Order: sequence, then structure tokens, then C-alpha cells
Amino acid sequence: MTYVVDFTNVSTVGLESSPVADALAGLRANEARYFKNKYNLEFTTEPAKKAKKTIDWVSTILDKERGIVIASPPLEATEFEVEGIRWAYVFYESGLSINALYTLADAGKRAVGFKLSDGMEVPEELSGFKFARQKSKLAGTIRGSYFVIKNEY
Repeated sequence: MTYVVDFTNVSTVGLESSPVADALAGLRANEARYFKNKYNLEFTTEPAKKAKKTIDWVSTILDKERGIVIASPPLEATEFEVEGIRWAYVFYESGLSINALYTLADAGKRAVGFKLSDGMEVPEELSGFKFARQKSKLAGTIRGSYFVIKNEY
């Protein structure tokens, strides 16, 4: 079932099994607010079992670009295109959120971003990254990092 993320009434729907469900829900709501304000887009997610194609695409990029395999199971994912950019988000049980930004035109921006929910430890598979901190009214303290995608996907 598709879930329209509400950033005014933050809900843990679909994220209940996460030990940091409230913080992860805030992180998801933070992303929903960004896309609503910037692109007037309703941010929707679906359960991982229905979003296998999106999760596989993000996993392929992580593995081929950096040899990263995320240990935590995915809970939800979404994929959409806006203004010539393909976006994919995967929300993991550990509290991790990964997004892939992939400009469809050549020579555009292409990157993978990692965001850690408030209260979660840095996963072992991401221990080589440095994380910057950002405050959010919806998500508390978000720690984030990224890398540039070099190949075609």
C-alpha cells in the first residue's frame, strides 16, 4: 500500500519495526517537506516488498561504485522523476535513509546521499564516511554524507 508522507502530522506508519522509528519518521517527513516546498510534489513511499526494483537500483549503485552492501533490511522505498532528475529513497530498519539523485541528462549531478536518524550508530559499512550534522524540527539532529556517482545506471 502506498503511503503519502504527511510532514505536519508525523507518523511511524511502515517504520514501526525500527528501534528509532520516531526519528526515522521525522527524517522521512523532512524529505517530504523538502519536495513539497521545492517541487510541489507529494512524497509517497511503499513497502520494501513492493519496491524491489527501486531498492535493487540503489543497491547496485552502492555495490558497483563503492562495494557497499547495507546490512539492515529495507522497510520502505520510493522513486520518482522531477525536473529531469531521477530520485530514489530507501528507508532502512536501522534508521538509515539512502537517496540516489541521478540527473538524466549527461553531465548533470549524480550522487548518493546517506542520512542517519537521530539516535542510531553509524553502520559498519559506512564507517569510512565523515558525517556532517544538521538540525531539523522534524527529525532532530540528522547526520549526512554522500558520494558522487561516476558510472551510468
